[in-house]
Amino acid sequence: MKLHSSLMTAVTETVYQIFHDRKMADKAIQQVLKSNKKWGSRDRAFIAENSYELVRWWRLLHYINETRTDNLHPNTIMRLLGILLRMKGIELPEWTEFKGLSRSHIKFRYDEAQKIRKVKESIPDWLDQLGAEELGERWDATLKALNQTAPLTIRINTLKTNYNQLAKDLLPKGVRLMPIADLPDAARVEERSNLFALPEFKEGMFEVQDAGSQLIPLMTGAKPGLRVVDACAGAGGKSLQLACMMENKGAIIAMDVEEWKLEELKKRARRNGIHNIETRLITGKVIKRLRASADVVLLDVPCSGLGVLRRNPDAKWKLQAETVEELQKKQAEILQSYASMVKEGGTLVYATCSILPSENEKQVAGFLEANPQFKLEEEKWSDLTSGMMDGFYMARMVRQPQIP
Repeated sequence: MKLHSSLMTAVTETVYQIFHDRKMADKAIQQVLKSNKKWGSRDRAFIAENSYELVRWWRLLHYINETRTDNLHPNTIMRLLGILLRMKGIELPEWTEFKGLSRSHIKFRYDEAQKIRKVKESIPDWLDQLGAEELGERWDATLKALNQTAPLTIRINTLKTNYNQLAKDLLPKGVRLMPIADLPDAARVEERSNLFALPEFKEGMFEVQDAGSQLIPLMTGAKPGLRVVDACAGAGGKSLQLACMMENKGAIIAMDVEEWKLEELKKRARRNGIHNIETRLITGKVIKRLRASADVVLLDVPCSGLGVLRRNPDAKWKLQAETVEELQKKQAEILQSYASMVKEGGTLVYATCSILPSENEKQVAGFLEANPQFKLEEEKWSDLTSGMMDGFYMARMVRQPQIP
């Protein structure tokens, strides 16, 4: 393929913004793609794919180039892009930035990198140490999975359609769906495309949602007529799924500390034809008013996000060990405080998109020890290494009725 300077420059500028300006990768890519309406689908795919790959393999590429990872000079980033493309077997133009990038030298440095796990898998020192300490022998396979490209997965809005009908509707538009075992409302999209431009998306027939994420609402066992609190709702992907499970009957109270996220949830609910969701901004008073009132409380707590690094590779360069420790304290506080909303006989589900036991089963064990009125019913980990879903943890607990 012929490499155009405008596309190469777009990639390097995007990566610069991600590292220097600390922009989230998806937002930076979105912004640059909007900057030139003349780019076709192949051009846009080139920019998005290579921007993500540069970020994902940032340390490995710098090792091959024999530069420091804090080197953000545009010429250096362009050279790293050249290394990445050459590793893919793409011929490079004779530009100054690519001078001396021989296949033999790249292969030699790449082979040397394979002897050093943190370089080979392109992660910071502290993360490699933490992962090895917490996951032991599982860390190698986990790291490999976290460096794969994530599949594109949707959740079908069963209030409006079903798998067979949606698959039939999307096929003429070049979107082929594949079913996912044990998740009847989920489907994998075979080839990447701009799903958000489809009328079916705009009409609320489906939402883009990872398969592992879809396991969490199912863990709650939510049914029509129940009172459910989604206490860390964010923009509401799981609230929307809960509403489908409840057939739009009963009540869902979606809560978050960020009002703009709740506003986004309201828009998504309208598009999905959902009307049993009420949003509330989290305050101490709100928690007290809801004490012992919910059949189900879902706590998808703030976490390190290490289970979704496939989708957010920039997070591993922006996260710090101290931040993970702070998050663990916050998780324990939320679990202890928000559990008070569960009524006797009700269900509490704790969930994260982390792979660390210190954020997952150890948090739950500590909570159960301090709160014997709750009993653990089930723990589940999504199968990250299958390649079909991101890394999630979930635990379902039941509040035991008090004996008079």
